[in-house]
Amino acid sequence: MELVEAVKMGSLAIGHQYSSLGTQPILCGSIPGLVPKQLRFCRNYVEIMPSVAEGVKIGIQECQHQFRGRRWNCTTVNDSLAIFGPVLDKATRESAFVHAIASAGVAFAVTRSCAEGSATICGCDTRHKGSPGEGWKWGGCSEDVEFGSMVSREFADARENRPDARSAMNRHNNEAGRTSIIELMHLKCKCHGLSGSCEVKTCWWSQPDFRVIGDYLKDKYDSASEMVVEKHRESRGWVETLRPKYNFFKAPTEKDLVYYENSPNFCEPNPETGSFGTRDRICNVTSHGIDGCDLLCCGRGHNTRTEKRKEKCHCIFHWCCYVRCQECIRVYDVHTCK
Repeated sequence: MELVEAVKMGSLAIGHQYSSLGTQPILCGSIPGLVPKQLRFCRNYVEIMPSVAEGVKIGIQECQHQFRGRRWNCTTVNDSLAIFGPVLDKATRESAFVHAIASAGVAFAVTRSCAEGSATICGCDTRHKGSPGEGWKWGGCSEDVEFGSMVSREFADARENRPDARSAMNRHNNEAGRTSIIELMHLKCKCHGLSGSCEVKTCWWSQPDFRVIGDYLKDKYDSASEMVVEKHRESRGWVETLRPKYNFFKAPTEKDLVYYENSPNFCEPNPETGSFGTRDRICNVTSHGIDGCDLLCCGRGHNTRTEKRKEKCHCIFHWCCYVRCQECIRVYDVHTCK
C-alpha cells in the first residue's frame, strides 16, 4: 500500500510528506514537517503509520465527495506542503470540516486496520460488550474505536499546543471528528442456524461506512457555530479562548464544529485565499441549490455543450451464465460555468 501524502491542514501537519513506501521500512526522520511529538509517535507506532496515512487519504476523498457541488470543492494542490493551499490558513467553516473529517479518517482507518489484524499492537475491543440481548450473543471482532481515536488524538493534535484561538479551534474540531465515529457505532450481527434460520445471532460493535460519517460531519458543517476570540491572562501568560458569538443560539457541544472567521465566496480565483473560482465547473441546470448553475456560477451564467458517451445497453442475460451487451452512443448536454 502507498503511504499517502498527509495534510498540513494549518496544524494537522500532514502534507506531501509521505513517500510511497510499499513494503519498505518507514523512516520517520525523513518525513518533513513533523514536530518532535509526532516524530516520537511515528517511531513508537511505526507499524500503524500506513493506516494513519490511509485515514488522511479517505478523509480527503470524503471531503471532495461532500463538497463536489459546492463553490469550494475541497480541491488539493500538488506543489505545496499545504495540500489544500492557503484555504486552511483561515479559521473558517471549511477549515473546521477538513480538520474534523481528516481526524475522523485517521481514527477510522486505524480502528479498522486493528480489527483486521494488520497490526500486532492492537486488535479487537473486549472492554465494551456488556450483557448480550435476547436471541443473540457476543462474537466476531468488535472494533476498538478508543484505540483508533487515541492514535488520531496523539498524532493530529500534537501541534495544537499553542495558547491561541486557532489551536483551540483545531483541537475542538479534531475531537468532533473523532466523536462522530463513537456516536455512529452500531451493532452488526450474523445469523447462525439450519438453512439460515437465525436461531442464534452473534453480534459485534462496528464502525459505519465512512460515507455515513461524512454525511454526519457535513451536517455539522452546515450548522457550525460561529465563535469570537477572547484573551485573558493565566499563569503561563496570555491565553486565547473561544466563546459563542451569539448568546441566543445553543452553545456548541463537543459534537459540533466551530469557526471564527468568515469564508471567502470562492467565486473568483484568488491565490491569497486559495480560491480557484468556479469557471468551467460543471453545474446542474435543473437545480435551485448551490450545485445549480445560478448559484455555482455566481451569476455569471453558463455555457452548454453536447457530449457523446459510449455506454453499455440492451443487455441480455444468457443461460448460463453471462450477460451480453451492445454498445450505444448517447448524447448529453453538459453545462459549465462561464
